Amino acid sequence: MKRAFDLVSSLLLFAVLCLPLLVITVLQVIKLGHPIFFRQTRAGRDGRAFKILKFRSMRNCQGSDEERLIAWGQFLRSTSIDELPELWNVLKGEMSLVGPRPLPTIYLERYSPEQARRHEVLPGITGWAQVNGRNGLSWKEQFELDLWYVENRSFLLDLKILCLTVSTVLSRRDIAEEGQATRSEFFGN
Repeated sequence: MKRAFDLVSSLLLFAVLCLPLLVITVLQVIKLGHPIFFRQTRAGRDGRAFKILKFRSMRNCQGSDEERLIAWGQFLRSTSIDELPELWNVLKGEMSLVGPRPLPTIYLERYSPEQARRHEVLPGITGWAQVNGRNGLSWKEQFELDLWYVENRSFLLDLKILCLTVSTVLSRRDIAEEGQATRSEFFGN
């Protein structure tokens, strides 16, 4: 049922957002140039690697995240518009609408066995940790919330998370970690 819901919802969202996505794509070319999208290898279900697709929010230059992140990129991140291309990952079956956020594959070897349980389910565009603090959470808190989701997942919980996501995105809180342009790297326990 979850996969069918993901497919139908993603197709509907693509249909509804077709024109806005086209406008964002044109603005991406004007504001940041090419490439339009950011692709990065992330760990999916069972730790399988896949390429996540997002709108690029940083300039292609050397330097810190703070130096590379421009106002346009900050807008994309604060509104979560940068995440919309991940609907393609959902259609491909690499992600779900709801689940633990996919993290870089380099983190796989840094997880404790308990933290690695987050890969028992498909990663999501949004998740329990995202509606309970996003990047304002410590890594420990995020993993605890991810594991709570894995152990308590249900269709009704997914619907609740999707509803809470709307208010979370509109509030524009906890977009970045305190004192960071984005989020600090996870180095393990």
